[in-house]
Amino acid sequence: MSRKNLTVAGLVTAAFTVVVLTFALRPTANETTREVANVAVPNPVPTSALHSAPNPSQEKSLKKSSLTQDVDATDHLNKVDVNRHLAKLLAETDGIASLHDKSEYAKRLQQDHGFITMLMWIDFIKHKTDTIKSSSFPQGTEQENKQLLKYLKTAKSALHGHQSYESPTFTIGKEKYYFIAQRNKEKNIGIIALINQKVLGRVADHQLKNLRLIPYPKEGNYRVESVHTDNLKDITVKTGHDNENASHFYENEIVVRFQGNAPTPGQLQTITADINGKKPRKLGYSYIFRSEKMNYYQLKSYFTNKWHPAYTEPHYMYLTNDAITKNAEGTVTPNDMLFSTYQWNLPAIETELGWNLSKGSKEVIVAVVDTGVQINHPDLKGKLLTGYNAITNGSTPEDDVGHGTHVSGIIGALVNNGEGVAGISWYNKILPVKALDNSGAGTTYSVAEGIIWAADNGAKVINLSLGNYADSQFLHDAIKYAYDRDIVLVSAAGNDNTERPGFPAAYPEVIAVAATNASGEKASFSNYGDYIDVAAPGESIASTYPDSQYAALSGTSMASPHVAALAGLVRSLNPNLTNTEVMEIMTKNAVDLGTPGHDKYFGWGQVDIYKTLQAASGNQVPLQLWPQHVQQQLNQLKQRLSNTP
Repeated sequence: MSRKNLTVAGLVTAAFTVVVLTFALRPTANETTREVANVAVPNPVPTSALHSAPNPSQEKSLKKSSLTQDVDATDHLNKVDVNRHLAKLLAETDGIASLHDKSEYAKRLQQDHGFITMLMWIDFIKHKTDTIKSSSFPQGTEQENKQLLKYLKTAKSALHGHQSYESPTFTIGKEKYYFIAQRNKEKNIGIIALINQKVLGRVADHQLKNLRLIPYPKEGNYRVESVHTDNLKDITVKTGHDNENASHFYENEIVVRFQGNAPTPGQLQTITADINGKKPRKLGYSYIFRSEKMNYYQLKSYFTNKWHPAYTEPHYMYLTNDAITKNAEGTVTPNDMLFSTYQWNLPAIETELGWNLSKGSKEVIVAVVDTGVQINHPDLKGKLLTGYNAITNGSTPEDDVGHGTHVSGIIGALVNNGEGVAGISWYNKILPVKALDNSGAGTTYSVAEGIIWAADNGAKVINLSLGNYADSQFLHDAIKYAYDRDIVLVSAAGNDNTERPGFPAAYPEVIAVAATNASGEKASFSNYGDYIDVAAPGESIASTYPDSQYAALSGTSMASPHVAALAGLVRSLNPNLTNTEVMEIMTKNAVDLGTPGHDKYFGWGQVDIYKTLQAASGNQVPLQLWPQHVQQQLNQLKQRLSNTP
């Protein structure tokens, strides 16, 4: 029998097995079946998963569409979140008689959620109103204030008519707001909230940088130079597209690793006098020198000619690349408010099936080297370890950008708590390391320090949603330091739609992650190349965001934490696996996309949490998942058949 006929025979047998087992194990009439939720992502167009890279003009247009999509999705999911908070506030204060006590309850809600600018509490029985305002109640022009009062009056009228209300968005000064109003079931209490929509502007600004739609970082900031990655010749970054050829570094600093023994204190004094500098910073085997009179090229000449070091290189900057039920299919469906509607990404990689095999372990720590995290975000409560701030020593790793909070939520937002989003891991602890400053950029030193600190403080997995096109030996030393300590390192490929290798993703010790969209295609912005190991969802991903909010962001920065979280689940399920074994299991069990086998757009394919955990556990499939296991084999046979000439 030919190979193709064997395949057809296997296909028929598998199909028959699926029918038999599904019938035998089908739920009884009183069991709940699962409905497929509508996902708040653009309608996918059925096209090939592999497409050629767009030109710069097309790329810019596609990235602008991604940005608009992210802002719109953020707007929708935050309105859902606000509605839930108001409904919960009305329900939980139902038995409280005192309007003052109810107002105190509402005040605590407002303090934890700074975007709630005003809460107006109306008792329709006692005809009393209590207004809780933030310290900065908006004041605009006379016309703007009239519009605000008009919508407030409409909200009150709606509540008097026993209706809920949501106003259009309006502008006061430079900020956008809207009113939302609800009345409780007994119809005796109403709440009107004035919501500041600053998160939309913040997401738009974030994504302009993250998707490289604008030059970033700006020329002239931090005394930073932009150079062509290949030859270190000066380059001016005028457009977002120019970023694919640019690397950024501090123009008056240099990284030096000396040969043999470290320089003596006397030699260091000589160097600092020669270059008119201060005491250098040391990390690992390398030193960072800063001069008040010499630029990088002069420093390089000085060290090369006088000290003959093992290597010198620029001090690069790195940028951001954001009750349990089991249904008929055997998947675990959490009750997190935004899960079913907005989190298309988790079902896309078989997360729910995978939760039957592993939900993580608090003993396996996943470090997020990034912009920090909102320490008191309600959807990360109990998941965060103390962490470290490599930007400001002694400070907590508080997020002043939003990127790190978003990445952390993808990995480990609380699951099944009825709040916001669901993370991929239920139990793995997150170790936040702030290595990028309030502009979203960091240096070789801060990123390397963050990696080494995480490695020395219990991390089993490190996520690096950041990158630069320069191959830094200094950073590579830090990567090797963590890798040699059996840590799985995962990094984003970058958002410039270029084949140029980005670092640290392109280092062999690191899993390089490209981004896909809801159709299983390469995301328009995602970098690609032979160094890509796997792909993961990265388009309009809903997750946690500062000010106790939620945002939908696009980028390979969002794809990378899917893979880091999977590594955490694997190491929780089978702690005996080495980092190389974990990496191999994840790549071998990815779902092949595009050209069969490894390709430059998807690597080995999009990660599959269920398949990977199944392999990590020794291929033991629970009985309730056997129909899905056979169905998955059937799908693979179909795919192989379609690729057979």
